[in-house]
Amino acid sequence: MRKVQLRDAKANLSAVVDQAVRGKPSLITRHGKPEAVILGFADWQRLSKVPSFGRLLMAGPLEVGDLPKRDRTPLRAAGL
Repeated sequence: MRKVQLRDAKANLSAVVDQAVRGKPSLITRHGKPEAVILGFADWQRLSKVPSFGRLLMAGPLEVGDLPKRDRTPLRAAGL
């Protein structure tokens, strides 16, 4: 990933965006510190797809018999 100073990115925004669209993201720095990343929309979509917790659970390799049976005996009194 190439580093670009903010002032240079502002002056050449079209070129920075064109490179990002071609799959070459740019790290934007301000005073030498990383501040932002310019990347193509397709890359952003791919990176932002986070599956829901339910989908992650359903994708797991568990079978029906993998989990122990639920204990249905009555609970003891808390005595509060």
